[in-house]
Amino acid sequence: MNKGEVIIYKSPDGTTNLDVKLENETVWLSQAQMAELFETTPQNITLHISNVYKEGELEQMSTCKDFLQVRQEGKRQVQRNLSHYNLDIIISVGYRVKSQRGTQFRIWANRVLKEYLVKGFVMNRQAKVKQLQEALDSIKMLTGIASKPSISDDQAKGILQVITDYAHGLDILDQYDHQQLTIEPSDTKEQFRATYASAKDAIKELYKKFGGGNLFGNEKDDSFKSSINTIYQTFDGIELYPGVEEKAAMLLYLVTKNHSFSDGNKRIAAFLFIWFLDKNGILYNSDGSKRIENNALVPLTLMIAESKTEEKDMMVKVIVNLIG
Repeated sequence: MNKGEVIIYKSPDGTTNLDVKLENETVWLSQAQMAELFETTPQNITLHISNVYKEGELEQMSTCKDFLQVRQEGKRQVQRNLSHYNLDIIISVGYRVKSQRGTQFRIWANRVLKEYLVKGFVMNRQAKVKQLQEALDSIKMLTGIASKPSISDDQAKGILQVITDYAHGLDILDQYDHQQLTIEPSDTKEQFRATYASAKDAIKELYKKFGGGNLFGNEKDDSFKSSINTIYQTFDGIELYPGVEEKAAMLLYLVTKNHSFSDGNKRIAAFLFIWFLDKNGILYNSDGSKRIENNALVPLTLMIAESKTEEKDMMVKVIVNLIG
């Protein structure tokens, strides 16, 4: 899927043709295109989109984007920024619209989603069976040490040492599987408060150190400033993200997902994450070891980039628990 690629969607009866924009691994439709797709009025689409955001089902920042449109008005061409909405919004609106086309969409979505879930369940079950078998083999090896002289005491101690060393990570995976991950209250004292200006200065230093093209760090909109403000957001006087670790995790998530820059989004997000931890004195443990290793920072950032919007809370919980 190429950035900016345009494909043509045609309804089964051939009456609806849409130019669908493809960018950032999703499709984007304007309000008018959605109205045409679901055979309803633009006002009705606006109402449903408004309710989606009002009810907190999806976040506007990550699901709505402006695209430059060139229109012919009389004898002149006019350029305007027109809001487009991604696949998450399209699906959500499709389930809300009361029209024949909306009904057709729901029938299609239910069939496709059911196939996806069934396939996913089978694959997940196969993976679980394999994991269980490996676990059972390990248990048999450990419990059978006395009767198997081929396994030395040193080998047994080595296995137990590995389990002990990685107990925290294994525990996080177990809690993730059972949807039991939580964020414990942080006792880390906040030493540093990030601002839009200080973050921009940090990005400049990153550019000086590693270089980049002319588009590196170039802001496309105000979403980066919004990301910085969001981590300090309050409700009724209470911070929504009270802990330093939680703020750092949210900063990594928002900068990665918002695609605020023309180039370097993932590098900037990962850098600001460790920059924020360092400024608050928690990037390193008391023994000098890193809290987040290089080989963990990369997959964490990529995991966020590939995650779905509705998985935001779980992504943040995973990061906070890994920092801890």
